Amino acid sequence: MSATSPRVLARVTAVEGRLALRDPGNFFFAVFFPPLLLAVLGLAMPWGSTPYSEDDPLLSQINGITGYTPVVLTLAIATVALSVYPINIATYRGQGVLRRLSTTPLPPSRLLVAQILVNVGALLVAAVLTLAVGLLVVDVSAPEDPAVVLLAFLLTATSTFGVGSLIAARAPTAGAATGFGMTVYFVSLFFAGVWLPLPIMPDVVQDIAVWTPLGAGSQALLDGWVGAGFPTRELLVMAGWTVVLVPLSGRLFRWR
Repeated sequence: MSATSPRVLARVTAVEGRLALRDPGNFFFAVFFPPLLLAVLGLAMPWGSTPYSEDDPLLSQINGITGYTPVVLTLAIATVALSVYPINIATYRGQGVLRRLSTTPLPPSRLLVAQILVNVGALLVAAVLTLAVGLLVVDVSAPEDPAVVLLAFLLTATSTFGVGSLIAARAPTAGAATGFGMTVYFVSLFFAGVWLPLPIMPDVVQDIAVWTPLGAGSQALLDGWVGAGFPTRELLVMAGWTVVLVPLSGRLFRWR
């Protein structure tokens, strides 16, 4: 059987999935942290009577917690893709797991893709739980265009995991992965509108944000949620990050 066959990828993905389930901390952050965060924010803050943005005709029609829900989803993606995922790969490197794998025909791209598939699957579960909590507990409005929201979510995940893959490919230790990952993490959260909503940021910040994976993802998710049209530019930006960074990470990957 070829090391690049779909069956090999499926086996590696299954193994990585079982290993992920054995780590309760990472599993919590991937699956339960987003709905818990949304519930805490929704119940602790007086979002119900506060529009997300008074200056925008569409955003003024939704409450603050609805506008912040896409940000919570991008925050969840960033936490896993830029923190948990690179540290896992760097830990394998530090423990000698990758050195042993380097003696097999398995290409590094298969390991990276398997990790991405496992983590994106967990994030999809988290997104469903977050939406359920939002609709049933904290008065989040249902998405106007669910198909756009789903597509935007998947591309936000794959593009951000592309950035995380580059860190994972080169970080020599878990400590280095933490340093690189958290630096990119906090910068990305700024452009995703975590600290301040993107619609009220200066135009220059919004112009830069749309070219970053999380900034484009946050805006595309919000557009799909409020029915602001098809976010073509944002989706193409995220697709571009994905198709460039994931293969590049495989080429730059070091086993030791």
